[in-house]
Amino acid sequence: MSKGSKNVGIIGAGASGCACAYFLLKAGMEVTLFDYGIPLRTLLPTGGGRCNLAHAEYDFKELAKNYPRGEKFLYSIFSRFSTYDTIALFEELGIETYVQDNGRIFPISNSAKDVREKILNAINKGKFIKEGVSEVTPLTNGYKIKTNNAEYFFTDIIISVGGGSKWKKINGINHSVIECTPALVGLNCDIKSLSGVVLKDVYSIDCKISDDILFTHFGISGPLTYKISSIKTKESFPYKLNFDLYNREFDLQKLLNDNPHKDLKNILSVIFPHRFAEFISREFADVKAYKIDGKIRDLILNRIHNFQVSVTGTNKGEETVTAGGYDLDEINPKTMESKIYPNVYIIGEALDIDGFCGGYNLQNAWSTAFVASEGILNK
Repeated sequence: MSKGSKNVGIIGAGASGCACAYFLLKAGMEVTLFDYGIPLRTLLPTGGGRCNLAHAEYDFKELAKNYPRGEKFLYSIFSRFSTYDTIALFEELGIETYVQDNGRIFPISNSAKDVREKILNAINKGKFIKEGVSEVTPLTNGYKIKTNNAEYFFTDIIISVGGGSKWKKINGINHSVIECTPALVGLNCDIKSLSGVVLKDVYSIDCKISDDILFTHFGISGPLTYKISSIKTKESFPYKLNFDLYNREFDLQKLLNDNPHKDLKNILSVIFPHRFAEFISREFADVKAYKIDGKIRDLILNRIHNFQVSVTGTNKGEETVTAGGYDLDEINPKTMESKIYPNVYIIGEALDIDGFCGGYNLQNAWSTAFVASEGILNK
């Protein structure tokens, strides 16, 4: 790979922008990053402050299944920069990692701040301009970037503006941008009396996925809810969700027969937290088991296996990722280069790609950054 006489302007100093800067600077290129705020600020809250760098899925097609938008687009990208490559990248930066039982990959330091400092130290030869970009103008031999304070010329442009619709559209770059909507977010619903209750391994009948669910003061949250919110992010409110709360075999009649003098709520507490057992049994909570007939038993079973909530919206301010961004049909996945503007590359969350919780969105950042850097260096 040769650097030639190129100089690169990167719009957005988040995870993907800084990663791309690292790859380009390592190859000896001249790089300038533009951001109105603090570089890599969005990395700090990831993984609860511990920085969930990636997920331990090493088959690129299986990895791509965790992206409701962008799965097929990511095949060639992940085949060229995989989870293995991400781990190697951070070892190169002096960051050792470990894998949790659930597959999430973290730095041994358990510190997003430490990761941020090491990345920024590795790209300190790049130039940082703390200004927002107001316009990009195509020229014969490159692009002019305009900020509120000055104008700059670059042969190549990388758009890595991250999530949020107000940042994704850049004046002068007339790409199709899919409207941004919240993903990985809690859902407001009609059940608010169970705040703090956690149910394990709940099955979403609508989305055909399982995970834990947390009831909150506004409705539902937790891993399963985040996945559902991502899958159904374009669906209009209100909508219904149906759950199988105990997606395993159990014989309620046998439990009733074996505990004839126990209240129904106490019998159900064998499989559910007590507050939820009381909620699901409701008007029959204090009825003794021997008084529960087949009709009541089947009603309770239906509540367990076909539990329904009505979703009225998303929990404002909880969004961690947005669905939407630059239309993938207008991007070359082999280089991340725009099909409309030569030498313009679009990466990370700027794209209409979003993944589930668990390190998937950062993997998208690292992988698309690498592919874009190769696209520039090999052109």
